[in-house]
Amino acid sequence: MADTMKSERFRRGWEKLKEVDGEAGEKVLESLRDIAPEFGDYVIEFAFGDIYSRPGLDLRSREIAVVAALTALGTAGPQLRVHIHAALNVGVSRKEVVETIMMMGVYAGFPAALNGLSAAKEVFADRDQKG
Repeated sequence: MADTMKSERFRRGWEKLKEVDGEAGEKVLESLRDIAPEFGDYVIEFAFGDIYSRPGLDLRSREIAVVAALTALGTAGPQLRVHIHAALNVGVSRKEVVETIMMMGVYAGFPAALNGLSAAKEVFADRDQKG
């Protein structure tokens, strides 16, 4: 892939990441620097530069979908917490986050929903503490 193509994807992705995740997204990327820095580039370029930047869904809808998917997986607690923060950052209400996670109890099971609600409780408390 040409460097100019990569640079454009990276720039677009970085801007979208800041818009959605803010500081939380940067922390995730920083945690990869010493083990797999290129994986962070892939996340920025593909997830945020290509997928999040597509037309068709607004950021609220995208984050509701991500919270639902990560809850349903049941194995992605750290990522779920990052995306609950992101959902709140883009205008999803706490009630909408909770309702989204509760819906996953029907499709992914009660343990996944309970874990998701626990993650939401942690994120809400963290945000309340930070003011």
